[in-house]
Parts: sequence; C-alpha cells; structure tokens
Amino acid sequence: MGKQMTEMLKGTLEGVVLALLALQPAYGYDITARLREQGFSDIAEGTVYALLVRIEQRGLVDVEKVPSEKGPPRKVYTLNAAGSTNLDEFWSTWSFLAERIEHLHHNNNQPKEQGE
Repeated sequence: MGKQMTEMLKGTLEGVVLALLALQPAYGYDITARLREQGFSDIAEGTVYALLVRIEQRGLVDVEKVPSEKGPPRKVYTLNAAGSTNLDEFWSTWSFLAERIEHLHHNNNQPKEQGE
C-alpha cells in the first residue's frame, strides 16, 4: 500500500471498523480478518487493536468478554447507540467528500476550452 493510501486510510479506518461492527459484533482478530477480506490487506493487527481501544474509550462500542478455547477471554465489540450515531455522521461526511472529490475529478478530466 502506498503512502498516500495509508494516510487516507488512517482518516477513515474508524468509520470502516464501525461499519463492520454494524453488520455483526466481532473481536479484534476477526475484525482484522474481515478488513483483509474487504481488500484492506496491509492493515496491521496492532493498528486495529489501537483503534478498538480508542473507540471503546470514546463509548462507541459495548464490550463483552467471551471465553476462548485458546487462552484468555476475547473482547467482543458491539456497536452501541453512540457508535451508530457516529457511523451515521461518518457516512454523511463520506458522501459529501466523495461527491466533492468526484466533481473535482470530473472537472479536471474535461477538455480545456481554447483560450483558458
């Protein structure tokens, strides 16, 4: 993944993870695996775990410790009402930005008029 892609992803990864949790609750490794299935193959597990700590601290998810066959209990993250509100805001912002960026892209690909 190039530097520009990495930087853009940093700004959107929280929304992407909240969107995954809106589909179904998950634990850290599961979230990383689901991200990779969606094509985000270069995301490090540590990045996801750090993000999960932040969204838990901000009260966007509920956390339940579930016993694991291997090792300590797993923390399962579930999107809560505050997280759903945050996700709605993310999608609204994403739609606005995507529309504006697409508009700029479209205008930059138009043939220039003579005299411009």
